[in-house]
Order: sequence, then C-alpha cells, then structure tokens
Amino acid sequence: MKAWEYGKLRVSDNRKYLCNGDRPFFWLGDTAWLMFAKLTEEEAAVYLRNRKEKGYTVIQSTLIHEWPQKNRDGANALYKEDYATPDLEGGYWDRVEHMVSMAEELGIYMALLPTWGGNVESGRLHMGNVDAYLDFLLERFGSRPNIIWLAGGDVKGEAAPEVFCHIGKRLKEESDGHLVGFHPFGRTSSSQWFQEEDWLDFNMFQSGHRRYDQVVLGAWDDNGKNPNQYGEDNWRYVQADLAKTPLKPTIDGEPSYEQIVHGLHDNTQPYWQSWDTRRYAYWSVFAGAFGHTFGDNAIMQFFRKDLEKEGAFGVWQDWREALHNIGGMQMGHLKHLMESVDYQNGCAAQNLVTEGDGEAYERIAVFAGKDYIFCYDYTGHPFTLDLESYEGTFDTYWMDPVTGVFSYAGCTEGKQKHTFCPMKRLEGHSDWVLVLKKQEK
Repeated sequence: MKAWEYGKLRVSDNRKYLCNGDRPFFWLGDTAWLMFAKLTEEEAAVYLRNRKEKGYTVIQSTLIHEWPQKNRDGANALYKEDYATPDLEGGYWDRVEHMVSMAEELGIYMALLPTWGGNVESGRLHMGNVDAYLDFLLERFGSRPNIIWLAGGDVKGEAAPEVFCHIGKRLKEESDGHLVGFHPFGRTSSSQWFQEEDWLDFNMFQSGHRRYDQVVLGAWDDNGKNPNQYGEDNWRYVQADLAKTPLKPTIDGEPSYEQIVHGLHDNTQPYWQSWDTRRYAYWSVFAGAFGHTFGDNAIMQFFRKDLEKEGAFGVWQDWREALHNIGGMQMGHLKHLMESVDYQNGCAAQNLVTEGDGEAYERIAVFAGKDYIFCYDYTGHPFTLDLESYEGTFDTYWMDPVTGVFSYAGCTEGKQKHTFCPMKRLEGHSDWVLVLKKQEK
C-alpha cells in the first residue's frame, strides 16, 4: 500500500513525529531541487525508481528555482516572467504534473517549494502577484495525495515574513490536508521565525555544508549574527527545536551533501564523503528528528557532463553516476533500523553514556525506548552505558551503517554498566551502531 492509503500524513499525537493515520511515517528525503528544470520524463522515471528502491519516501524539489525558469526543452514556467501568469502553453507544467504523478505511482511524497527563496527576497514574488500564483498551484496540486508544501527555499524568514506567512497560510488552509513546512537559510531553523504560526506543521533546519572551523568565509551565505552557530553538530538544532513551544516535529532538511566541497565556495577544499552523510543522519535522528533528508551535489543540480561545461560547488560527477554513490545507498539502513522498533515513543538518551561521550566527532549519539537502545559511534572508540534503569537481557548486535548488516555479539544484562568496544576497520571509516534489543520473555 502507498503511505497515504493508511490515512493523511499528519503530526503524531506526541507532536514529535509524522504518521499516516496511526501508522508511523519515517521521512527519508532526497534533495532534487532542479528536477523539473533539468530532467526529461524518461530521466525522472529512472531517478524516482532508483530512490524508491533505496527506501526514500520524500523528494524535495522546487517548482520555480532559477530565473527565468525554463525546463530542459526550453518551455517557460511563467508568461512574461510574472508569477501571476503561469505559462500553460509550452508544456512546462504538464511535465511537472507528469513527474508528480510518477512519484505518486511509486508511493513517494513530493515536498514542493512554490519558488526558491531568492525569488521572494528579490521581490519577483510579492503580495501583489502571490495569490494568483497560489490559486494556480492549489488548482493543479491541492488535491493530490502525495504533496507536502515547503515555503522558503534557502532564505531567512525575516527576508519577507508577510509573503512567507501568506504562502504558508493559504497552502495550509486550502490544500487537501497537506502538511506545510519552511526550508530556511544555512545554519538556521524555521523555528527562529515561525514557531508560533499555525500554518507551520513541522520545523526544518539547514545544518548546511560548513566544517566546525568555517563559521565565516566572507561569502554570500555567511550567517555570522546567527546565535546558533553549531558547526557540524546538527543534533543541536533538534535539541533546540524540541525544547520550544508549541512543540513541533523537526528535521534536517539540508545537511552537507555527498561530494560537495567543504564550505561550498573553494574548490581546493576537500569533499564531504559518505561517512559524513551517515554521521549527519544518525546524529539528528538519534536526537529525535522525525526523519532525515540526504543530498548529493550532482543530483541536487542534476549536472550533465555532456550538456554543461561547468556546474556549481565543485561538482565533478554526472548525476547519472552519482545515483549510485554509496552515501545515498546507505540512508535506507537507518530507516530500516528505526522502523524495526517503536521509535515514535523513543527519545534521545545521552544520559545512558557514562564514559566515552565527547565533543564534536567523539559524540556517542544514543536513542532508546523501553525495550531497545541504539548508539552511533562515529569514530569507533570505546564507551560505557549505564543500564541500571533497564531490567532483563538484551540481544546485542553491531550494525554496520555501511552495509546495514547486523552482527550478533551475545547478550547484555540490565541493571549494570557495560563497556562496548567497536571494531576497527581495515579500510574506510570506523563508524558503528550498537543495537540492544530486549529479549522477549
């Protein structure tokens, strides 16, 4: 069954997760900002099936991203570059609808941005033309079952709060029960501007593409006045968002992409690798995020070596090659792990770690419920858990986040402390997931 056949996507009763009816929904997203601009329908079919078979449940894409917006065949999104008059003759919107239908057939949600945030910040989309554009979007997509709406688009809410709130409110009130979020600027969260807005169903933060030491680069995306400079600690955004009222679910909607340069702007910098993307995923989900969005540099911009001389942010792969990058393959292992337990009644449990939990990469991320404990160890160093609050015996496994394989390691008894020592890999990165599951009586 498709997820929405269990019920409309909604916020869970405990306000921390998402559900279809009473069935938990784990958001495993992929970043496809330029899908409608760059892909043919045949290419979109390959891309969507690839992601479906890897376990992805949501695709984040922008209806109008570049300016002026055209698709692969040169069809315009807008007539005379005015949001009030979408171009209905050239085939741009027909192709968009076909791609949304492809996703629907595969059971995938489309998280759609009506426009990239820069087009609002620049004044191209404004209070004078936004209603005509929203009327069009609501007519074309408002009743589709696989839609999630995202206002914003790599922008601060303060850039145009009246417009963003108007977009969010109309999409919330006039769509067929679709959830609405806001994709923010780098190293910020939607909660900074819209936490108390009724139209905002969930928070989204962009932990971004910078290292701990890249707070200020003298680039367009500097955010030096932001009080929440967490560096690579994306789990801190989850922690901060879940401490706010009213309580709303939260997710990392844009962490560092696989195969993008550290900091975006200097192509001599190293590239973020598969183990970095795993770290962002496990850190945020084990902190209590309702899912995670993955991104790949070549795929988010659908770079084609045979059609483009140069792409953005140091891209070196054709997107058709990047479809098979290992980081993108490994996200589904986290989804399967979470879905193997009652994760929506679990929570972050750092208090269980008595030794070995450190700063930055030395963090041991812990998520636990009444009958399971998960620990993500990025560097593969020993750590100690205090299981005094747990009774009974746990089956113990080391899960390899690279392959998803569970390796049985014996039993662990509750009511005492235990030290765990991950194995060192002969090659590659040494991150592991400790999995404790209570034995049934």
